[in-house]
Amino acid sequence: QSENSDKSSAESDSETEVEQVSVYHKLLATLKTSPESESEEEEDESESEEAGESETEMDSEGSQETGEAGGDEDDENDVPDQEEGIPATDTAEQTLGQEQADGDDTSCDPNHGVIEEFTDAKHESEFSLETNFMEEESGDCKADQRDSNSSQAVSEDPFKQHMDKEFEEKEVEKMSTLPKTSSQSKWPRLGQLTFSSTLEKHKTLKADKEVDVKQLYLHKPLESTWPKVNKQFLSSVNKPSDPFFTLLQRELFCIMNTYRDLFYPERNALTNGEEIRHAYCLHALNHVLKANAQVLSNNAKRRDRKPGTDNDDYRDQGLTRPKVLMIVPFRECALRIVHTFISLLEVNDKRKIDVSNKKRFKGEFGSDPEEKPPNLKRPEDYEAVFAGNIDDHFRIGVAILQKSMRLYAPFYSSDIIIASPLGMRTVIGAEGEKKRDFDFLSSIEVLIIDQADIYLMQNWEHVLHLMKHINLLPLDSHGVDFSRVRMLNLNNWSRYYRQTLLFSALQDPQINSVFNKHCFNYMGQVAIRNVPLSGSISHVVVQLPHVFRRLEAENSTSVIDIRFQFFVNKVLPEYRDAIMSHTLIYVPSYFDYVRLRNYFKKEGLNFTHICEYTKKAGVCRARRFFLKGEKQFLLFTERFHFYKRYTIKGIRNLIFYELPTYSHFYSEICNMMKATDSGVDATWTCTVLYSKYDAQKLAAVVGIDRTAQMLQSKKNVHLFVTGEN
Repeated sequence: QSENSDKSSAESDSETEVEQVSVYHKLLATLKTSPESESEEEEDESESEEAGESETEMDSEGSQETGEAGGDEDDENDVPDQEEGIPATDTAEQTLGQEQADGDDTSCDPNHGVIEEFTDAKHESEFSLETNFMEEESGDCKADQRDSNSSQAVSEDPFKQHMDKEFEEKEVEKMSTLPKTSSQSKWPRLGQLTFSSTLEKHKTLKADKEVDVKQLYLHKPLESTWPKVNKQFLSSVNKPSDPFFTLLQRELFCIMNTYRDLFYPERNALTNGEEIRHAYCLHALNHVLKANAQVLSNNAKRRDRKPGTDNDDYRDQGLTRPKVLMIVPFRECALRIVHTFISLLEVNDKRKIDVSNKKRFKGEFGSDPEEKPPNLKRPEDYEAVFAGNIDDHFRIGVAILQKSMRLYAPFYSSDIIIASPLGMRTVIGAEGEKKRDFDFLSSIEVLIIDQADIYLMQNWEHVLHLMKHINLLPLDSHGVDFSRVRMLNLNNWSRYYRQTLLFSALQDPQINSVFNKHCFNYMGQVAIRNVPLSGSISHVVVQLPHVFRRLEAENSTSVIDIRFQFFVNKVLPEYRDAIMSHTLIYVPSYFDYVRLRNYFKKEGLNFTHICEYTKKAGVCRARRFFLKGEKQFLLFTERFHFYKRYTIKGIRNLIFYELPTYSHFYSEICNMMKATDSGVDATWTCTVLYSKYDAQKLAAVVGIDRTAQMLQSKKNVHLFVTGEN
């Protein structure tokens, strides 16, 4: 479903560009609306007078926000109408990209998706790797020389071990053609791990029970600053012998530090999100400091060398300078990463590091706490994900040199690039565009993709587009000294040395596909593959019969049409009767939503609909019509629920057209029924459509044991949740 629909979405973008700007930014803007307008939407809309008043106000607000979108009675005009593919939350990348390419001084209002393309031109020579040398007084110079002269250090430091590894062309061919061999292991905290590699000799990693910080080969000053920065996550539960890491961090960093690829699908914004962020920030900064120290040390050696000596001894860099690419969903995430970097580089209060453009960065990536309405009631996980500045269109280059950090560095002078998928998409551009650039991605050595599940709610096509343009040979030399470039980069083997760290809140076929098809690290891959034992159905608190109806499909592409035909021919006829009113149909895919909406219109069914593009007034009307029973069906998209998390009142019958992407949405939607003031609990129904290709989603909802039984049996499964499970 993903790749085909993503391709078609890219083709039709140009036709809907103008509309996409307004509706998507309207969606983002409504996440930060005023207390008055939000409270009106959250009020009980059972009285038509109240609803009518708020509706009028929302109509006027909607017209102001969308400009040319207008205030039509029906919200369908705000919904992109081509069924064959407009991505659900695709921002106007071509329009915005063109603004930046033309050099316009666009406003940087964090509430809008337009970013100002500012780059720091003042500090170029100060942060140049080519013209600087290791500072003698820092002690790093002697340490680096000592390390380089020690064969033991070369053999044991994971950074040097990984980057200095040399391959023959035949070995590289094997890596690109041979299937991966895999093995299983169980770790105390991470649980079930799958190790895979194309190399014949690959060792299965064992979890370190205790960590000697010296064995981690942390670069100065990280060895001394990390315990202070990470102290907030350590509790009295931790043994005195490990004052550095939580148990989760220790096992994750153990894998990261060996330069294996890592997929961790149990990131939780509420519980472990920040400790994971700190762990990968430590790894990224450690990598950059070591790489830059090697270059600066070699600069000094080249300066002092005798004439006529071989230049090949100093191959220590890539074809372009950026080494680490960090993909995060919102500006708030970038803000926290940079703050962590600064904390890790500052040895103490007396030795502050110099950070250029820090004030500007705080202004553009920070947020005003007063902007958020105080009366909004949202689940805790929603508050954690949408904290701070939630603009999703940004990119920033960071250069680090000894005791200084340069924010807004030009990409070709940056060590680290922090960006959103959309921020990358607008600079990479598309084939045929005059102004596009992706050479700066040619020598990325560490790729970190955090909160990957959120990109499924934004536009997954941007992630795929990025993966296709990373580690390609640059089209221009960009002033590189080829005598300093590693042979692995000159041979176009960068992808085999790139480490990818992928963090997500869930297992998903599209995320799995990126990890399996776009990661070629010769060190191999490690994926955490724990199976859910209970499932989110255990959190349903209303007494409700759940009927799981199985679809039979030959392959994953045909299941889309088979699901539609099954729903139209077998499920919908059972709900056409007036007795089956108040039926909410939950639709995860926007494309399925458009298809169903068009069918309902053609059949003349009494329905209303809410999606991520629906204006405030349209949402208010739809909720009221559905509550009062004036509309029998409500089509409801998953992305709307993700971005808004409104409680829909009046649900008596529930149909999951497909299992939700987030398993906890299943129990959330079911539990909305308790908001229905009715004594007819026994007539409530819940129907779920699934196929064998939904195994991961099914397990997350009903648990692994039930899933195994349901996939073996071809019969429909009836479960009754008593509210005490």
